[in-house]
Amino acid sequence: MVYPRVSLYALMLAAAGIPLYIHLPRFASVNLGIGLGMIGVILLIIRLVDLVQDPLLGWAIDRWPSAQLPFAMTAAAGLAIGFPILFSLEPGGAVTLRLVAVLVLLFSSYSLGMILLYGRSATLARSTDAHDLMTLAAFREAGMLAGVILAAIAPALFMGLGASGQGYPAFGWFLGAVAVTVALASRPIWKRTPICGDGLSLQGLASAGALRLLMLALVNSLPVAVTSTLFLFFVEDRLQLPGKAGPLLILFFLSAGLSVPLWTRLSRHIGTKMTLVISMPLAILGFIGAAMLAPGNLVGFAIICIASGAALGADMVVLPAMFSVVLTQAGLNASAAFGIWSFAGKLGLALAAFAVLPLLEHQGFQPGQVNSKGALTTLNIAYAIVPCILKLGAFALVLALPSEKASP
Repeated sequence: MVYPRVSLYALMLAAAGIPLYIHLPRFASVNLGIGLGMIGVILLIIRLVDLVQDPLLGWAIDRWPSAQLPFAMTAAAGLAIGFPILFSLEPGGAVTLRLVAVLVLLFSSYSLGMILLYGRSATLARSTDAHDLMTLAAFREAGMLAGVILAAIAPALFMGLGASGQGYPAFGWFLGAVAVTVALASRPIWKRTPICGDGLSLQGLASAGALRLLMLALVNSLPVAVTSTLFLFFVEDRLQLPGKAGPLLILFFLSAGLSVPLWTRLSRHIGTKMTLVISMPLAILGFIGAAMLAPGNLVGFAIICIASGAALGADMVVLPAMFSVVLTQAGLNASAAFGIWSFAGKLGLALAAFAVLPLLEHQGFQPGQVNSKGALTTLNIAYAIVPCILKLGAFALVLALPSEKASP
């Protein structure tokens, strides 16, 4: 029952990540009346906290390996408390400061859970063999994608049931309930004897090949961060498909989830590098296709969501597994390293939000309003063209990776 419980804990974290990465910009701008430029600044401030916090959390997890259970429960408790508060916020009364405070709690809890889950791969897997680490990664990412789909469905479902505030307050209480339930159900996996490695050093990471993968993780996170930040704006305002963002988001992540077993199986036959060489062009084609869509083209964007979702499935399962393998083979402390990995990924989100949201505001873009052709063109470039260029950079880094032997 270890792997299903791992999937369940991953589900909780992914269900928490979607509102933080996708729903937050629109909720803060439309429901709270905060400008897009200010939202970009807020997200950058949160990332500055993470700059110190994430590596420190990873160090703490490795420093006190017997405290896995308290760490896991603390992460769940922070999410259970934070989300009802976040989505119950109302405009006025220093709402920006209140938003920052609750986001620090939520991102800290999210970081703690993610670093613990990924850093304990060797502990949670059946063995430290690369094959078993990849199997664990498949279960973990399947849970992640299930949580993503759940979080994508929930707001629209609550709104359809008559919930107020576009369904967000009910969504917050729902996420809190999920965190409490998962905390209770996942307790046994955090009682396993932890497998720890040697302390981290820059030389150790470089010798293991982990620094190269960290750079890849950062660059590869940028296009996903940009599209995640702008997804709702692109669907509602650029494609003029009101009410379709939720179903399209579900389609995107459902495609990612269904692709995970395929990418896992393929990586065992041809290796992780060649798997990424096959998957990344799918994402690049998806960005090119999105840039060329006419308003109202639901079918075209649905096809793009399927292709780009499948590409994301490979990124989610292959890259963390590659990182786990090199750390385990080098005998390094994985939690501290995944603290750095976590920060690299979230730094991508901050850079994306800080770059594109003020730019859209400067061009006069207003979510949910009638926008000028220039503002929508800027949105199109930011959502599709910029990520395409960034993904090409990530693809170049993959091509530069050393070749490895596929697992039998």
